[in-house]
Formats: sequence, structure tokens, C-alpha cells
Amino acid sequence: MLATSFDLLLLDIGLSGESGLDVARRVRAAYAVGIVMLTGRGSRHEQITGLRESADAWLVKPTEIEVVAATLSSVAWRLRRHGMAARKPARERQWVLDAEGWQLFAPDERCVALNLPERLVLARLFATPGEAVQRQELIACVTSTLEDFDSRRLEMLIHRLRRRVLDQIGASLPVRAVRGRGYVALVSEGQRASD
Repeated sequence: MLATSFDLLLLDIGLSGESGLDVARRVRAAYAVGIVMLTGRGSRHEQITGLRESADAWLVKPTEIEVVAATLSSVAWRLRRHGMAARKPARERQWVLDAEGWQLFAPDERCVALNLPERLVLARLFATPGEAVQRQELIACVTSTLEDFDSRRLEMLIHRLRRRVLDQIGASLPVRAVRGRGYVALVSEGQRASD
């Protein structure tokens, strides 16, 4: 688990040397992943505690493999829907633009809500991370009448978004101006919009 990232964890309570519930609590504190408990033992109290504190779903053995697969699929779908899929350990986390929730998630998982123009501009920048995008192309994302659009509105949009990100979550927006060109998203490959 320390050597690679993962999205889902299927976990038993009865582990050698440690309770699966303790493992689930530690994993939940360090990772944003889906946790499904699959166990043949465990009291009703443990089940309630597990679901409240760390588990996304709880299955009791014996369970058919189709039910396990459907549960994992359901948890993964819910995580994707809420923009929480594929988030990695702190050392590997990245900026994520949530396609459905209109939110920008920082590497520490705090988020900022976006309005329509901000969402459209960031979506275009995140589509080609590390590459400068021309100002005219970004302006075209928010208006169909380029000649009537004051280009200073683009600067103001990005300035206000930078300020809001800094004020709300204490982080610097990963967007920089490229003199004479436009703007660039300073994110790595794979830090685009979530599915």
C-alpha cells in the first residue's frame, strides 16, 4: 500500500495481529479510497462503528463474488461521482478539476467551488497541462463574441480565482501567466478533469 496508489480496499476484520477496523481507520486517515469490509465475524456494534468511522460498505461472509464485485463497482461509482476517485497518498496527490461537481480540489483535498466562466477556463487549461494556451482561445471558452469581450476580464477572472483559492484553502492556484502568450496550468499529466 505504501509503494503504489489504489482506489478501493477490500478488507477483512480478522487479520493476524491487528483488527481490520484499526487498519481501516489508519487507511482512511491517510488515503481517500473506498473501503469495503468483507468479514465472517463482527458484532452489530462493530458493523455500525465500521460504517460510521471508515467503511463505505459492509458485507458478511459467505458472499457471492458477484455481490462483492457489484459492491466494489457501486462504491467506485459513488467516489467518482463525488470527485474523490483516484486520489492518492499525500505525497502523490494532485490538483483535480471535478467535472460534475464544479469544484477544484487541491492536493490536500480541500476544494473551491467554481462559477461557469472559471470552470470553462480551467477545463481548457487542465486539458493540456504544462502547455501555454493563447489568451484568445481562453476568451473563446467564455464568449462567442470575441470582438466585444474586454481581454482584461480574463485577467480579472484568473486574479479573482487565485485570490479566492488562497483565501479559502491557503494554496496557490496552479495557473501562471505566460508573457505574450496566455496562461499555463502547472499540473502534471493526469491532473486533468476527473471522470
